[in-house]
Amino acid sequence: MTATLPTTPAVVDRRYDTQIHRRVTRTVMVGDVPIGSDHPVVVQSMINEDTLDIEAAVAGIIRLAEAGSEIVRVTTPSMAHARAMGEIRAAVRSRGCTVPLVADVHHNGVKIAMEVAQHVDKVRINPGLFVFDKPDPGRQEFSDQEFAAIGARIRETFEPLVTLLRDQNKALRIGVNHGSLAERMLFTYGDTPKGMVESAMEFVRICDDLDFHNIVISMKASRAPVMLAAYRLMADTMDREGFHYPLHLGVTEAGDGDYGRIKSTAGIATLLADGLGDTVRVSLTEAPEREIPVCYSILQSLGLRKTMVEYVACPSCGRTLFNLEEVLHKVRDATAHLTGLDIAVMGCIVNGPGEMADADYGYVGKTPGVISLYRGREEIRKVPEDQGVSALIQLIKEDGRWVDPA
Repeated sequence: MTATLPTTPAVVDRRYDTQIHRRVTRTVMVGDVPIGSDHPVVVQSMINEDTLDIEAAVAGIIRLAEAGSEIVRVTTPSMAHARAMGEIRAAVRSRGCTVPLVADVHHNGVKIAMEVAQHVDKVRINPGLFVFDKPDPGRQEFSDQEFAAIGARIRETFEPLVTLLRDQNKALRIGVNHGSLAERMLFTYGDTPKGMVESAMEFVRICDDLDFHNIVISMKASRAPVMLAAYRLMADTMDREGFHYPLHLGVTEAGDGDYGRIKSTAGIATLLADGLGDTVRVSLTEAPEREIPVCYSILQSLGLRKTMVEYVACPSCGRTLFNLEEVLHKVRDATAHLTGLDIAVMGCIVNGPGEMADADYGYVGKTPGVISLYRGREEIRKVPEDQGVSALIQLIKEDGRWVDPA
């Protein structure tokens, strides 16, 4: 009996695809930086200097931009902070830094937002705080009439800002935080992703009614499972209603150190792998410029950006013919300033050529004391181990792919 080979299905399940298919969104311009599915995922962060300290804020913005932040956010909790953004922007631009600036506006912030919109490229508002009423501890419910009345007040308050941003062709982030949902949303939908989505959609629909579409949405939470559910539900809700706005991804208040990085990656990378997300911020309790490498590493690991050298290295085992950790550090130190290359450092010939098949260059233990250098799958030369790193640099130079470090 002859076996029949399975046929390729007519429709391939994207879960089995090796390429990420991004959710299709419109393009939103933040200054001269485009956010949307037709463009690379944008990396951004936020300074932690007081906006009233002009020099410190300017230095923080420039430091972040030099670290690779493509958009920089600044907090503006008062009218004085909002006015300071005019001086800050002028100083930043006078020093040759053109990074787009975003103002973060919170409690009852329409006057602040209207002022600061004159000085920035984008305004971020929090729907739970934009029209803020102190919670009533004796309240048991919101009637339909009360819910609608607050909605009408939100629209009346929000409309002037929307009109201003629309007329000046500037951008808005509707940034929902799980921990700051408005009281009426909590009573109606509970402390849930549904409540987060409905909070955002109320503002999205007002923007649409006013023909304003330069909108980016975020659904941040400090717990990754809540964040994942909220973003997925938000994307599905918007797509169902025909709102194809980009998503800004982040796990808020992720902490610091390894855990903060892992927690952020768990949320951000999971959504990016699903095709969701057009700009990212990793929120660490550290100097903000330390967030930037984490963002780029997440994007590069998923094949969404290529901004650094990708190192492929096997775990050490009994077959390893040199100190793998030490050699990897030497190779990294010599080549980390390059961009767009894949370099494999493999401890032995058993796994080397196969496991590093996609690498541009390979550094492989051939025999004790001897290193084989590869270009792709082709073995180019063998050199003594103590010459391995310099020989690798020479090979990259021969191919015209070397640049001297700054």
